[in-house]
Amino acid sequence: MHWYGKINQVVKCYHYTKSTIFLVISNTLYCYDMIRAFILLLISFFSCADSPKKGEVLPEKDYAATHNEALKFCKEKGMCTDYYFLIDMSIHSGKNRFYVYSFDEGKITDKNVVTHGSCDAYEPNDTKYQKAKFSNRAESHCTSKGKYKVGSRDYSSWGINVKYWLHGLEESNSNAKDRVVVLHSWDAVPDVEIYPTYSPLSWGCPAVSDNFMRKLDAKLKQTQKPVLLWITD
Repeated sequence: MHWYGKINQVVKCYHYTKSTIFLVISNTLYCYDMIRAFILLLISFFSCADSPKKGEVLPEKDYAATHNEALKFCKEKGMCTDYYFLIDMSIHSGKNRFYVYSFDEGKITDKNVVTHGSCDAYEPNDTKYQKAKFSNRAESHCTSKGKYKVGSRDYSSWGINVKYWLHGLEESNSNAKDRVVVLHSWDAVPDVEIYPTYSPLSWGCPAVSDNFMRKLDAKLKQTQKPVLLWITD
């Protein structure tokens, strides 16, 4: 074969190989794009499924057993048996989760939004708005679970300038007074539900709106025996 015939054959082979490689690469990229699009679609679907929707009505929890235990505790400890405060930190912070429950009437007579602690002093807390974390550690900025005795009324530099000292009655909240975890108001806390938006974060205190604090303050000033405040999740 003449030398230019061999060259021609090599050139044809090169073009064929180049076309084949290009086709393989193109198909691979196409498959990659399809897989990537499918994964993004799945992520979007599950994110939307889990995301709270504005105006969504969440089922109310049954606190009957909690109320019964609270009344029994108050009787045993000589505390107020007219009413108590229940804070359910498992509820979205933009929803009402501070409850005033009347033992006499057997129902919740008032409720409002309340903050939880940021709990990020010693380690990062990427879900601090979405979920309350708990600790009794000093300077942790965490909420502490458990039963508290609402103590004396005092001056606060926050909100309506009123605070009530909280005395932890369990191992999970025994450092409350030393940590200055108190019941007070804060003008940044909304007076109505803001779900799916989250409430602001505190450094461990259950902070409420100014208007709600005025109602709590009026109620507490008329109560002779210590009132139970119970933080649950």
